[in-house]
Amino acid sequence: MKTLEDHLAAYAACHRDARNIATHCIGIPLIVAAVAILLSRPVLSGGSPATVATLLAALYYLRLDLRLGLAMSVALGLAAALGAWAAAHATAFWLALGVGGFVTGWAFQLVGHLWEGRKPAFVDDLASLLIGPLFIAAETAFALGLRLSLRQAIESRAGPVRGGRAPR
Repeated sequence: MKTLEDHLAAYAACHRDARNIATHCIGIPLIVAAVAILLSRPVLSGGSPATVATLLAALYYLRLDLRLGLAMSVALGLAAALGAWAAAHATAFWLALGVGGFVTGWAFQLVGHLWEGRKPAFVDDLASLLIGPLFIAAETAFALGLRLSLRQAIESRAGPVRGGRAPR
């Protein structure tokens, strides 16, 4: 199994432009929330498909790294709660939030990759669809001055971010 550093370095290799990272910081949370919203129906006796997806993803992230996994578990829990809230409303509202968030999130992603001049990571590796949210959690940690040794390890493999982020 790939390590946290392996996953993040591979993902980071397609995301070295600061503008692309910024668009991902908007787009990826929108996509995660939209998927949670769309998976929040139907509600079954054991929960919704969003509940199952949230638990499986949280376990995956926790296996890769406890601290980032805990942050991701909280974020996924909030997305699932938003999804449950949206699912309790009229179908048109639920769909508008889910589909609208999904399309808007991907629009941000695509603009970022136009600036980057590289194809999205998921084109070559579908697992990167799970790594994208973790990449945003790691970038947030780096911006807060946390996990700097991880940042250094990733940048030694993928190269530094171009334009907009001061080196530490």
